Amino acid sequence: MPRTPLPKAVFAMDPVHLPLLFPEPVMARLRQTADIDPGLVVQDLADPRAAAALADAEVLVTGWGCPHLDAAALTAAPALRAVLHAAGSVRSLVGEALWRHGVSVSSAADANAVPVAEYTLAMILLAGKDAFAHRERFRATHTHPTPAQTAATGNLGRRVGVIGASRVGRRLLDLLRPYDLQALLYDPHVTAADAAALGAEPLPLDELLRRSDIVSLHAPDLPETRHMLDRRRLALIRDGGVLINTSRGALVDHDALTGELVSGRLAAVLDVTDPEPPPADSPLYTLPNVFLTPHIAGSLGNELERLGRTVVSELERLAAGLPPAHAVRYDDLARVA
Repeated sequence: MPRTPLPKAVFAMDPVHLPLLFPEPVMARLRQTADIDPGLVVQDLADPRAAAALADAEVLVTGWGCPHLDAAALTAAPALRAVLHAAGSVRSLVGEALWRHGVSVSSAADANAVPVAEYTLAMILLAGKDAFAHRERFRATHTHPTPAQTAATGNLGRRVGVIGASRVGRRLLDLLRPYDLQALLYDPHVTAADAAALGAEPLPLDELLRRSDIVSLHAPDLPETRHMLDRRRLALIRDGGVLINTSRGALVDHDALTGELVSGRLAAVLDVTDPEPPPADSPLYTLPNVFLTPHIAGSLGNELERLGRTVVSELERLAAGLPPAHAVRYDDLARVA
């Protein structure tokens, strides 16, 4: 019997990401599944050098740096039937024209959630030990802490408030299960039974903030979630509480948060800010009660390979006539990242 031709695919992303997303073993597996040229990575759909490949392309393998996919993408790639995104959100990537045309869209957001949840778990445990404050004190005094200075330290029974049962939020709740921590959850789309299955106590947002020792943000960046932690809600967090944000900076009123941090009433672990990065004169860079990192919680370095593997698995399903395992549905875009 004649061999079924491989689906024709084209890379569309910043080429700098290609070697880490698709190292040699993953690239070899990809090339067994699709007719794709590793030497052609499109950043401009109007580039004449890519015209011939795009004209036949059934699949776009996209990533960070991919151009916006709108009606022009369908003009350049009239045979397009799937976009497989080797990164997280596709909300700003895929335009209305592709959804209307019925192009299948898949994302590696589940895979990208893994390192974010791992980072967050590490920060929760370190914050519970008050590791950041002890580090600053040790660096300044070169002495071990007194019993009085460690009285409020420890992770036994500490209450962790998770805002958002997103991919990251759910994975984090799963990672929290082995620890002697109390998980609280706010998500308006999650029932009490679903929260219990996730191992968390469901609470209204204000009540979660009042009861939590550590608050971790995992909600999507939507118009209705902008500044969901405003001045009033930040004031509900108990004195000495810790805010962890690995989601989006816009979820927090940063002027109000900065005031709380400068006063020393709260501490924070911030992998994202608004704006990002903070202005050069921001006190967030130097406050001893702020652990600030440059948006590193998501996939970096060798973790990118996990995203590439996800795309290859999706392409294998596509080649076998199966639907994607990580499909993005248009109707979900209004409430997901």
